[in-house]
Amino acid sequence: MKKSELKKVLKPLIKECIQEAILEEGLLSTVISEVVKGLGTTQQLVVEQKQENDNEIRQLQLQEKQKRTHKMSETRKKMLDAIGRDSYNGVDLFENTAPLTRAGNPAASGAPQGALSGLEPTDAGVDISRFAGKANIWKALAKG
Repeated sequence: MKKSELKKVLKPLIKECIQEAILEEGLLSTVISEVVKGLGTTQQLVVEQKQENDNEIRQLQLQEKQKRTHKMSETRKKMLDAIGRDSYNGVDLFENTAPLTRAGNPAASGAPQGALSGLEPTDAGVDISRFAGKANIWKALAKG
């Protein structure tokens, strides 16, 4: 028997056996369930990493806010020391004060508005720290 004749006889038999194994014995459903399990763990890991990153960002934002608050209180203390604590009968002129969000109506005074005029002074802005280690992004933007 030649190789080509053997191939013609065996190929349909092997094909039928594989079909039976896949469909009738549940091999296909087992393969699909294993693939789905694998995909599920990958998605779960991505979600967990995102949550960890979000927690780190929140902690950094909180630390920055605490630093700003501390710096502001230090500045107030220095200003009180500069004018003298005994001035104004020991009254803290800066007690319970906050930075101005706006200084009057710029249209009425003729002064131009700044690019950040509509934002609070305590606004942290946009976090670009995720781009710091990705030089390819900056190179692509520079070419653009």
